[in-house]
Amino acid sequence: MEGGQVQILIAMVIYIAVVIGIGIYYAKRANESSDNYLIGGRKMGPWVVAMGAEASDMSGWLLMGLPGVAYFVGMSDAIWTAIGLAIGTYLNWLFVAKRIRVYSHIAGDAITIPDFLSNRYKENKKVIMTIAALFILVFFTVYASSCFVTVGKLFSTLFHIKYAYIMILGALFVVAYTFIGGFLAETASDFMQGIIMIFALGAVLITGVVTAGGIAAVAENARAIPGFFDFFGIASPTLVDGVQQIGANGKPLFGEAGVYGWLTIISTMSWGLGYFGMPQVLLKFMSIKKASDLKLSRRIAIIWVVISLTAAVAIGMIGRILFPTELLTASAAESIFIVMSTNFFVPFFAGIVMAGILAATISSSDSYLLIAASAFSKNIYQGIMKKEASDKAVLWVSRITLVIIAIIAMIIALDENSVIFRVVSFAWAGFGATFGPVMLFSLFWKRVTRPGAIAGMVAGGGMVFIWKLLIKPIGGVFGIYELLPAFVVSCLAIVIFSLLTKEESKEIQDEFEMARTYHGE
Repeated sequence: MEGGQVQILIAMVIYIAVVIGIGIYYAKRANESSDNYLIGGRKMGPWVVAMGAEASDMSGWLLMGLPGVAYFVGMSDAIWTAIGLAIGTYLNWLFVAKRIRVYSHIAGDAITIPDFLSNRYKENKKVIMTIAALFILVFFTVYASSCFVTVGKLFSTLFHIKYAYIMILGALFVVAYTFIGGFLAETASDFMQGIIMIFALGAVLITGVVTAGGIAAVAENARAIPGFFDFFGIASPTLVDGVQQIGANGKPLFGEAGVYGWLTIISTMSWGLGYFGMPQVLLKFMSIKKASDLKLSRRIAIIWVVISLTAAVAIGMIGRILFPTELLTASAAESIFIVMSTNFFVPFFAGIVMAGILAATISSSDSYLLIAASAFSKNIYQGIMKKEASDKAVLWVSRITLVIIAIIAMIIALDENSVIFRVVSFAWAGFGATFGPVMLFSLFWKRVTRPGAIAGMVAGGGMVFIWKLLIKPIGGVFGIYELLPAFVVSCLAIVIFSLLTKEESKEIQDEFEMARTYHGE
């Protein structure tokens, strides 16, 4: 290992040591109860909740997946996705955050999303709880695998270590500290990681603009690539077996610009719909100490998101100008942030900047593993299989489940040619369509019924698989992002089945009104 690589490694080891320290610090409090371990005892402050929600939401996708898309095909695909995400973030904080914080407390003090949905409809037979928990297990396992791919790509690119070995090592680290500290460690470290992520993005963006000769020079060079700098066009790399070709002049080859029409824009912006069903974000809303603090959290979160998404897209585009032939496949393009960091900065500082990728990955994967584990331990094990299970037993089942899920995610992540953006987009669609509509209707429509909620979850989650695997390959108008049609189908199922079935009991409707009219802390 060369001297520069050693310095990068030292910087990252220091970061990892801090994260482990956080896990050890919170271990005692986490072990006091499953409530503390899984939701922090609802005692989180506004800054921690805001930064934790966004850091756990964005993951390594923000520093690798999104810049990778911008590098490979230009601005349009990345920027419309970013716009959709920014709008979705704002609406989620504005409408959903306070209502779910209040309603989850009123509805039996629920500490998981399946808990809340089951309590909302006063289930005896835990059908909603079981369906919700199973979907969470499936999609979060896929999500966690995308994080492990990010870790593997990061370290294999930096240190030329075999991808599989370093991916497994990184996954084991995430599991270890989440196993110890639970939600408290995860949320506290997410706050720190949110700061590191925005610092890393800012440092690379500013240095990239300066190196490229300023904003005007970046724009001029980007326009030279057909469709690369267009809102309504898209660059078309000339590919052979998935690898972009290099011309006789040493420059990468592009075909004519593709058309980026309104249907594609609507499809891409529909990423924003996913927020209403993201358990890792909704759980952060539920964990805040006072509902009134959510207004400050919203402002912090929106500023962070807009800056981060804009920087990520710009970094990908600037990277193509500065390193046009460095990364010639869609998968390799996701390493542009790493390439820029190692070329711009002295090794130790580059290590600190690239700790941002590690921060993003850890802040998400720990959330995914923890929520998936809680879905089984609280909702299936204690909720259905063994209702008399002690709190200590639930804690240990959570940890055992966490390890099992991590092992499955590692197996999925063994393919080093996985494109992070694609893996995340599927899991994002799954959560958005399964939980988004049912959460919105459960929080804001009193007439929704338990059969309607069940139909909506099954229809939404099922349609993600059907559209992705069977309908989308047809192409044309059917090539839209699977989240949009699945979200619409879920909404229709909820409305139709709710109107065809008997209204819920007066107790459920009174509880709904209590949550709707709540004005306290």
